[in-house]
Amino acid sequence: MLQIDLLEDEGIVILAPNGPLDKADFERLSGIVDPYIKANGSLHGLMVDAASFPGWEDAGALISHLKFVMGHHDKVERIAVVSDSEFLKLAPHVAKHFVAADIRRFPSNERDRALTWLEREASLGILPDDR
Repeated sequence: MLQIDLLEDEGIVILAPNGPLDKADFERLSGIVDPYIKANGSLHGLMVDAASFPGWEDAGALISHLKFVMGHHDKVERIAVVSDSEFLKLAPHVAKHFVAADIRRFPSNERDRALTWLEREASLGILPDDR
């Protein structure tokens, strides 16, 4: 199950998985972000807030996840991964080869800093100085 919070004024979506991801999670996510992107052109930021990576319920969920990424990778300006998970620590290094977004990882105790980074970048339109 994926908790999805869209901060419309900031153009930021916060994703917090609390169990294995399933196909319906990505359908719900598309249903929330697609109208925003259609109206605004892009998302300024996306935060993945996950103490650990919960995995996918099945192969269909993994495929839905990949399709979502491929369909939206050029419509998200910045991604903050907030996690101490060893798997998710690697995610920014791997994802930068597949997505256009500026990606940064933050330790799980720096969620507020990650959100500030997304908000600051969205409002100022600048790149981070401490990647």
